[in-house]
Amino acid sequence: MAVLKVKFTKTKRDKLAQILWILNWVSVVSGIILFSLGLFLKIEIKKRNEVMAKGDINSVPNMLISVGVIACIINFLGGKICYDCSDANKFSRWKLVMLPYIVCTFCFTFCILVGALMCYTMRNELEESLYLGLRDAIKFYKDMDIPGRCFLKKTVDMLQIGFQCCGNNGFRDWFEIQWVSPRYLNMASKEVLDRLKSNVDGKFLVDGVPFSCCNPSSPRPCIQYQLTNNSAHYNYDFLTEELNIWVKGCREALLDHYMAIMRSIGITALLIWLFELSVLIGVRYLQTAMKNVLLFGDLEGESDGWLLENSFVETAKYNINIIKNLGKANQISTVSGMNDPNIDVQSTNCGKTNVTTKSIPAAS
Repeated sequence: MAVLKVKFTKTKRDKLAQILWILNWVSVVSGIILFSLGLFLKIEIKKRNEVMAKGDINSVPNMLISVGVIACIINFLGGKICYDCSDANKFSRWKLVMLPYIVCTFCFTFCILVGALMCYTMRNELEESLYLGLRDAIKFYKDMDIPGRCFLKKTVDMLQIGFQCCGNNGFRDWFEIQWVSPRYLNMASKEVLDRLKSNVDGKFLVDGVPFSCCNPSSPRPCIQYQLTNNSAHYNYDFLTEELNIWVKGCREALLDHYMAIMRSIGITALLIWLFELSVLIGVRYLQTAMKNVLLFGDLEGESDGWLLENSFVETAKYNINIIKNLGKANQISTVSGMNDPNIDVQSTNCGKTNVTTKSIPAAS
């Protein structure tokens, strides 16, 4: 029994073909939207490339860009097919193409769904990439004289100012590295030498942060240095007073920024997937209805259209059997009792026999 069978008159078939022709052109626009969203996300990731470790974070934008291009091509072809399906004579040249087209479009719509779900599942990969990238960027913050790293100070400062964050996980990350360039250290100062000697690795560590961590909305002047020393500042308590620097880590700030973008893109991709799926269902009804019209030979009469010619279970069994039988056509049957005809053939007796030969009659 056919699944979701619908009866179509000629008028309904023509209207369905016209509507699908319009919807396929709308789908071309949706493909352009997917392409644009993927390109936008790729550019956004590229902007912060210096503070991201290399990984699979570009898989989502690449997926959206590819699906967007394919959507434009497939739906452009679908619009042409649906336009010709309003005429049974024109449909005859597409009837062999329609079913493969529907199968390819179904796989394509599945890719849209995968792209939408990937927007919600790549949080861990993005978080790890940001953690490793920010760790290295902060580590090389002081290397302003080294080629390839001299831009990192400006990058980190602009990042902390723009996203109102400080450090990787928080402002305490700056306590664990030397972020002051050696060119600004007075090696003649006893305090500097004592601090360098007190560290095993010979680093100049301070309980301070760069200026870009300062919160300009704070009512008191920014306290960058000796953050944990209450006696160094008037009316200051490190444990109880709200600090006038950004407390939020840049990894968390960037992660929230990108996940907000991906959630919006994911919702858009899901809506496009539902739209593409509805168009595909309409094309399937049109294909089966037109196929039955040609089968019965009555171009003006009614015809049935359906999603599946048989039930879901029968269709699944049929497809499974097709998969199982793939390649069996080239295999040699090994049924019991059937042997190679060239094996165990009895040899012919080539010796002399007592067969009586007929003499050739003499000419009269």
